[in-house]
Amino acid sequence: MKVTVVGAGAVGASCAEYIAIKDFASEVVILDIKEGFAEGKAMDLMQTASLNNFDTKITGSTNDYSKTAGSDVCVITSGIPRKPGMTREELIGINAGIVKMVSSSLIEHSPNTIIIVVSNPMDTMTYLVHKTTGLPKNRIIGMGGALDSARFKYRLAEALGAPISDVDGMVIGGHSDKGMVPLIGKAARNSVKVSEFLSEERMDQVVQDTKVGGATLTGLLGTSAWYAPGAAVSAMVQAIACDTKKIFPCSALLEGEFGLNDLSIGVPCVLGANGIEKIVEISLTDAEKAKLSESAEGVKTTNGLLEL
Repeated sequence: MKVTVVGAGAVGASCAEYIAIKDFASEVVILDIKEGFAEGKAMDLMQTASLNNFDTKITGSTNDYSKTAGSDVCVITSGIPRKPGMTREELIGINAGIVKMVSSSLIEHSPNTIIIVVSNPMDTMTYLVHKTTGLPKNRIIGMGGALDSARFKYRLAEALGAPISDVDGMVIGGHSDKGMVPLIGKAARNSVKVSEFLSEERMDQVVQDTKVGGATLTGLLGTSAWYAPGAAVSAMVQAIACDTKKIFPCSALLEGEFGLNDLSIGVPCVLGANGIEKIVEISLTDAEKAKLSESAEGVKTTNGLLEL
């Protein structure tokens, strides 16, 4: 299993680190446009191998896509990160050009690869890759829902005073502050619905805190978060590499599922060796359907800004 991570910034380096530490990949290639940056990150990470007990080979490359040849999975994190007060949607003009160039270069050297898109605005960048590469829909996956769901579980555990391992919850919809749809009605603590433990007001607070999870961290850090995004990507890559068939909320191209067409948005997906093996059409309440439809309209509006 060979994995390429494009972008050696904080998110990309975290992706590479978590993938290496889990020791399921034979090689991780980090690529960046800044001279020597990816090579330096790769060397620094390799010097942790004996300490963290992994055998994954990590190599770095300055813009040489031939080093990525034969990659089973490629992760695109490249693009400018959010700055305080900036929405994901404001990034579209710059990042669309970057993602289009990167995806075509990756496919040139790894025509059978599965692409995971992290760059923001993530749903629109995932849609862009679908529209410009011609890859089968199962081999293009947007990361957002896995991260948003992890943040949802964090807030749920906080509200419940419970360990994270006891909590389950999922966020669907667009990967944006307004577009997220945390499924609070389906969230549970060890199979018991959280409504048995929390008041309506507290559950609403959990939902709101989840939706602004990224913006909260951007305000605190002065840039986008990186630990949880890196961990989310590594979990998805592991599901593909090890063919686990685990369900993650991912940005997938919809063709009638959930009553939606011609957009990529977060929905439950089974991930395995073929990428998205199945889109799981879970039952939603009328309120959840309405929120998902509203989220989809927001994503389509952003998609309309693309120059396809």
